[in-house]
Parts: sequence; structure tokens; C-alpha cells
Amino acid sequence: MEVNDALIRQLATLSRLEIGQEEGEEIRLDLQRMITFVEKLNELDTTDVKPLLHMTRDVNVFREDAVIPEISREEGLRNAPVHTDEYFSVPKVIKK
Repeated sequence: MEVNDALIRQLATLSRLEIGQEEGEEIRLDLQRMITFVEKLNELDTTDVKPLLHMTRDVNVFREDAVIPEISREEGLRNAPVHTDEYFSVPKVIKK
């Protein structure tokens, strides 16, 4: 597959990006390298290779869930510019 200026403009339009001429050339070269790499992978014989579900053989590796208090509520609220006795006070961000 060849990456040309029309494809770069189409991708820019779809992604709502403004791409200049120099950036377009750099993106074209990067995309061409990626596509060449994927096409090279298609040359491999994978008929006897099972698909991977995980990258390692480790299954369900979990750590022990332990509650370790780091700082008290008072220490956490001490640095807040505006707070009550129990909570941070933040400006309203949802408008009706």
C-alpha cells in the first residue's frame, strides 16, 4: 500500500487535524514505514502458531490487597485551598 498526499489529507480530515506540508511529509514517511513493517509480518508462516491471549505464561498474578493508610484526612485537607471538615470544596463544573 502506498501512502500519498491524498491519504494524508483524508486522515487529517477524519481526525480533525491541521497538517502542514512539512508535517505531512513526515507523517507520510512514518506511515509508509509502519505499513512496510506490517506487510513484512504477513510473509511469516503462522499456520501452526496458536494465537496468544496473554504475553506471558503467568495467570492471575495478584498482589495481596492490604489497606495501608498513608496520610490522615486532616493532613490531606491541610493543603487544600478550600475545604470543609471532611471534604475538598471544588467549583461547580456542570452547568444546567
